[in-house]
Amino acid sequence: MEINKENLVGEIVASNYQTATVFKKYGIDFCCNGNRSIENACKGQDIDSTILIEELKEVDAKVQADHDYESWNIGFLSDYIYNNHHRYVERKIPEIKGHLDKICQVHGDNHPELFEIRNLFSDSANELTMHMKKEEIILFPYFRKLAEALESGDPILSGQFKSAESPIAVMHKEHDNEGERFRRINQLTNNYTIPEDACGTYQVTFSLLKEFEEDLHKHIHLENNILFSKALKIEKELSLK
Repeated sequence: MEINKENLVGEIVASNYQTATVFKKYGIDFCCNGNRSIENACKGQDIDSTILIEELKEVDAKVQADHDYESWNIGFLSDYIYNNHHRYVERKIPEIKGHLDKICQVHGDNHPELFEIRNLFSDSANELTMHMKKEEIILFPYFRKLAEALESGDPILSGQFKSAESPIAVMHKEHDNEGERFRRINQLTNNYTIPEDACGTYQVTFSLLKEFEEDLHKHIHLENNILFSKALKIEKELSLK
């Protein structure tokens, strides 16, 4: 795609996920706040947009996205998110919680910030679990119906709501909350920097937290910037028929 300062951050990453590395480098949130233009994102952080755009163009020219998510129908994309991100979160939560308990017990006296990190992760785990269930029970089945209706031309049969606009707004808000929580975890860990007195479990814990945050960023990006946007567009398209 042609990249300029008017492009939305989320739009660029949706076109080629590898461009996310550039936004991460400059500390620009591409998932929860992906609806900002490059110009506005750079102004807010005193970044030279010309340099940023050149780096984005370089990445976009050299590397193709790992998957062409934009081309997938929203039923298939919903299944992909469930299998690759929801199940990942469910699998990693108990593992990370166990490690955090251990390092709080061993290193908490010298690193009291670990207790806040543990509390933040516990809150995130609880909220994400409920959040994902709402998507799996309500939104994802509806998105599959939308995909089928778009292909067949048949009307959508759903008694839960007339439009996904309201529940999607709730999902956006909950994504923002998790993004903020992990920004605080990142700050408390100094971007997951291992202290000199860290044991092996401490190092593993920080590595897992960093991996979890990176997966969450992609997870939220796929939903906010691609899945939810496509669902609302399809609703409008079907309502015009």
